[in-house]
Amino acid sequence: MLGLKDSSKYKEHMQSFKDQMTAVGDYRRNMNQKILKLENLLRFHTICRQLHSLYQRRMLAQWRHVFSSAYLVWTAQLYPQPWQTHALIRTALSQHRLLVTKKEKKSQKSQLSSTKSKKEVEVWIGMTVEELARAMEKDIDCVYESLLNTAVDIDSLEAHSHLDEVWIKEVIKKSGMKLKWSKLKQDKVRENKDAVKRPQADPALLIPRSPVVTIMGHVDHGKTTLLDKLRKTQVAAMEAGGITQHIGAFLVSLPSGEKITFLDTPGHAAFSAMRARGAQVTDIIILVVAADDGVMKQTVESIQHAKDAQVPIVLAINKCDKAEADPEKVKKELLAYDVVCEDYGGDVQAVHVSALTGDNMMALAEATIALAEMLELKADPTGPVEGTVIESFTDKGRGPVTTAIIQRGTLRKGSILVAGKSWAKVRLMFDENDKVINEACPSMPVGIIGWRDFPSAGDEILEVESEPRAREVVHWRKYEQEQEKNKEDLELIEEKRKEHQEAHRKAREKYGTLHWKARSFIKYKIKKQQQPLKPKEKAGGDSNVLPIIIKGDVDGSVEAILNIMDTYDASHECELELVHSGVGDISENDVNLAETFHGVIYGFNVNAGNVIQQSAAKKGVKIKLHKIIYRLIEDLQEELSSRLPCIVEEHTIGEASILATFSITEGKKKVPVAGCRVQKGQLEKQKKFKLIRNGHVIWKGSLISLKHHKDDISVIKTGMDCGLSLDEEKIEFKVGDDIVCYEEKEVLAKTSWDPGF
Repeated sequence: MLGLKDSSKYKEHMQSFKDQMTAVGDYRRNMNQKILKLENLLRFHTICRQLHSLYQRRMLAQWRHVFSSAYLVWTAQLYPQPWQTHALIRTALSQHRLLVTKKEKKSQKSQLSSTKSKKEVEVWIGMTVEELARAMEKDIDCVYESLLNTAVDIDSLEAHSHLDEVWIKEVIKKSGMKLKWSKLKQDKVRENKDAVKRPQADPALLIPRSPVVTIMGHVDHGKTTLLDKLRKTQVAAMEAGGITQHIGAFLVSLPSGEKITFLDTPGHAAFSAMRARGAQVTDIIILVVAADDGVMKQTVESIQHAKDAQVPIVLAINKCDKAEADPEKVKKELLAYDVVCEDYGGDVQAVHVSALTGDNMMALAEATIALAEMLELKADPTGPVEGTVIESFTDKGRGPVTTAIIQRGTLRKGSILVAGKSWAKVRLMFDENDKVINEACPSMPVGIIGWRDFPSAGDEILEVESEPRAREVVHWRKYEQEQEKNKEDLELIEEKRKEHQEAHRKAREKYGTLHWKARSFIKYKIKKQQQPLKPKEKAGGDSNVLPIIIKGDVDGSVEAILNIMDTYDASHECELELVHSGVGDISENDVNLAETFHGVIYGFNVNAGNVIQQSAAKKGVKIKLHKIIYRLIEDLQEELSSRLPCIVEEHTIGEASILATFSITEGKKKVPVAGCRVQKGQLEKQKKFKLIRNGHVIWKGSLISLKHHKDDISVIKTGMDCGLSLDEEKIEFKVGDDIVCYEEKEVLAKTSWDPGF
């Protein structure tokens, strides 16, 4: 029993001893590993120090001719032997390779991880350079650098330039990113906030209304005088030059109690657009034709406006009091334009009138009222107002003012109106006599004050419920206009981009086969030709450009002048450039603008104060004011002509025929001489001459000598004989040639532009 116990205790002691020895072994191994690492670090540190010393030794060896031999011995003792150095280098290189290998493994792992986590960029077709850079979270220059050495013209790229699909892919690829296509990002569709007309009213709510009558016809056929007789005022006497310059809207009350709203439209060719607007708001057209003049150009245009607007016509044959009047001729001429009078089986009423004497004025008014009754004109006087702006202008102290025709509803003070991109809260209303009124019914012309902005003639007027609603409508219309403009700009940019790409492609094809030196030389020559002009050359080059600023009293007048400018077709002679146009008197801003562009200010029925004129005189700006459109256009033609170079014209002074030829000896030279007889005028030696043979000029120049018999003279008159020699010896005279004496005069050129009147 003791033996067994002793043996078990022995085993336990042995097991504990083994465990202790195992622990000591583990501890020793750990210590050995730590000591090995420490030794490696110390060895590596020693190797680095020795390598550094070796580098210093080699550098010192290059300069050994500088140092003494004692110094070299000392340095040799300081550094280890060559065999030791080589061993150290091998050890250091092995350690370096070990470290590099570890780094390469780490870098490969990092590269693998980076390829797995490539940045994904969401792109779409048609995105701009700026949008692409923002999507990549890079600078715009990064996009430009990626497109270097490609077919893209980097110089023409801007931040807002649109990129093709292929170039978007190229940029993403070169940037080391991943491509992800998405649908074109679209802005949230805005709700339509525009104001629209109401649906048609219930026929039971309609009441009869006065007819709106437009008087049309050719200039100076008596339209305004005719209207003057109807309303017994002196409108024609107040018109500048007897020509109506605006659309006038007047309410005329007849003795019978009937009322007619008349629109007096200008008959001049320049106001075609204004006449067209008049036809669009009218119920009946009175076509005025002079009995002594017949159908003219503006008469035909007025007929066409009436047909386009589907408005019936009443023919007023004016000036029947004249001896040369022929009304039947007028009726026959109108047949060619499908205007058939009742006398010829048609439905057009023809009234023979005399606006000057007032004959048959009531008959014309009765014919108009009868036609209006047949048309059964009615309107709804209730609900929100609808109308049309006939004319708009600026009045001092009142601001923007409009003349409008009310077509539906009843306009009252305080109403909120919207017209085009402008709105108003009606502060004041007045009639054609400038009398304040409180309300305006359908067919009634009315002046409206209270507009926030300047409405355009022809804009539709709609009443809304509140000022916020009016602002909302105006903002929506401006937004729509901006979107339309952006769309047009985008199409234009795309077109220009394609043109640039095509030009770049052709240029690359052109230079593709050339050596780089030849290509660079050609580009240098092209760039040199495109260098900007010097200031003196610029000043001379801009002389054939006429910048102008147009200011008018009303919107329609400015529109008419701009329509005339649209017919300008002489840009090859002098370019006509419209810098600015607007309504109202000439201001300091207009003068500053004209000074900047070296332009001319034209004012139509507007004023320029003394301060403005003095400022313009100091700045060298021309201000030209006119009240008749004829004069303004003539002035513009003269200004254009003054920008053209003068024309040199030849004026003949005398003519002579060559009767004989001979030569004389002067020194060692033989000079050919022509014996002539003056047939017309006189020959003056100081003037210029030309030699004509068989109708062709074969020489031009001056005379060396002019003699009568043996005397030198300066003038030979008609019928006298003379001998003359030219300043060019090679010219040979022939009997029958003609000698013409002439002088050159500079004549001012005239522009070839014909505005049509």
